[in-house]
Amino acid sequence: MIPVGDDQVPGGPPALVNYALIALNILAFFLELSQPQGALESFITAWGVVPREYSARHDLPPMIPLPFWTTLFTSMFLHGGWAHLGGNMLYLWIFGDNIEKVLGAVRYLIFYLVCGVAAAFAHILTSPHSAMPTVGASGAISGVLGGYLLLFPRNRVRVFTRGGIMAVPAFVMLGLWILIQFVSGVGSIARTEQTEGGVAYMAHVGGFVAGLILIKLMAAGRPRPAYA
Repeated sequence: MIPVGDDQVPGGPPALVNYALIALNILAFFLELSQPQGALESFITAWGVVPREYSARHDLPPMIPLPFWTTLFTSMFLHGGWAHLGGNMLYLWIFGDNIEKVLGAVRYLIFYLVCGVAAAFAHILTSPHSAMPTVGASGAISGVLGGYLLLFPRNRVRVFTRGGIMAVPAFVMLGLWILIQFVSGVGSIARTEQTEGGVAYMAHVGGFVAGLILIKLMAAGRPRPAYA
């Protein structure tokens, strides 16, 4: 199921932080595309999260001019291709604005970044010796989905299926999504090869759980929107 829209939070200022995050991700992707031929792989390895660096507690070649742990943040804005970027930005566009309108701009930015860092640590802890760089906004967006599930479980999410566009409750769509991530994540932990590429499913699970926890803390006492 591919989401194409949802019930919007009525009123309030535009979700400027959400729009800015989308813009930064797109700009970072064009920075990737601007790398000289043959340099992109080194660029991704340098600025992505490489779990083995965190096990060793120091940067490994190719080096960056910042502390190695800054990749916890830089990796959130890099992507592995057009499909990776497009899918992530679609989810952020649909679900992120509702969260920002409840939390407010500053709290939402903190929420997003902390969820991304938590997702990275979930991947590092479950693949501590991997030399493969992990990039993408998926972990932070997973946190957005966790927050959305708690705040708007009965929102109608419009999804594209083989039978056309249909509306389903958010708890159905997002519940199915996190179940797939969890099952896939458990399967990935069982693999013995720690250097293979693929999807960092446990990062998705870690980000989602962080979103569930953080939204309870950060949305406490905040007014909830009333739907017609």
